[in-house]
This record gives sequence, structure tokens and C-alpha cells, in this order.
Amino acid sequence: MNDRILQKEVYVHASADEIWRAWTTVEGVKRFFARDARLEIEAGGRYEILFDLEAPPGKQGSEKCTILSFVPGRMLSFTWNAPPKYEKSRRQMAQWVVILIEPKGNKTKVTLYELGWKPGKEGEAVYRYFDRAWNTVLHRLAYSFEHGPIDWKNPWRPGE
Repeated sequence: MNDRILQKEVYVHASADEIWRAWTTVEGVKRFFARDARLEIEAGGRYEILFDLEAPPGKQGSEKCTILSFVPGRMLSFTWNAPPKYEKSRRQMAQWVVILIEPKGNKTKVTLYELGWKPGKEGEAVYRYFDRAWNTVLHRLAYSFEHGPIDWKNPWRPGE
């Protein structure tokens, strides 16, 4: 296993409780992350974020990902898989994500870590993919609290 850690952070104009609900409820996930989700916020529960509802089952998003641990309102960790185009990495379910939520005055700092990278060409490609993707996800989180939920028919992208 690779000891690389991908780290991203964003400050959001929202309370820690609002950020927690954004990551742990279907309504919250739809606000900034994806079109739908299947969530069971308990150790071993589902953490399936569904990006492409028209794709066949198994290729819609983070299917089969699960909650590893959590501290309500403060920390959430879950397994994570690679996008369908990286079939070998996706089957391995090698990565995991840790979200830290920290109140900072009238904002909340959200720090995301992704770990468990596999070595090799595909592992490097998956790392580069998520280096960009998590940046988009976190900026959409912040955007959604300033401008309203993401319109999934015409999703906002950072830099627009």
C-alpha cells in the first residue's frame, strides 16, 4: 500500500451541524455532492454516493462503500472506490476518506483526507483523478451554502 495522503480543505459559511448534515443525509448529499445517495450512518453502514443514475448498477457511483467510523458533527470516515473506468482499482476498494469538521468563527473548516493509494500507473491515475475531483466536491460544498444547492442538470464548476 502507498503511504501517500491526498489532503484538501475548504472554509464554508455554515455551522458544523449543517456541514455534518450535508455529508450524512441524502438531502445534504444532493445539495452539493451528487444526484442521489444511499446512506446508513452507522459503523459498517452504506455510504453510496450516486453520480450517474442512468448507468447500470455497480457503475453509478460509490456503490459498496461503507462507513468506517464517525464522531457526530466532527468526523466521518468511509471506504471509497475508484471510478468505473479504473476497473482494477475499483474492484480493490483500496481507498478510504476521512472528513474533519471544525468550527472557525462564523465559518467551518472542512478537511478531507483520502488514503490507501495503490502503486503503479493505474494507482497514480486514480490519485490524479481524485486530486481534481475532491477539489470540485469541496468547492461545491462551499458554493451550495452561499448560492443554494447545485443544479444537477447544469452543475456549477469551480472557476465558472
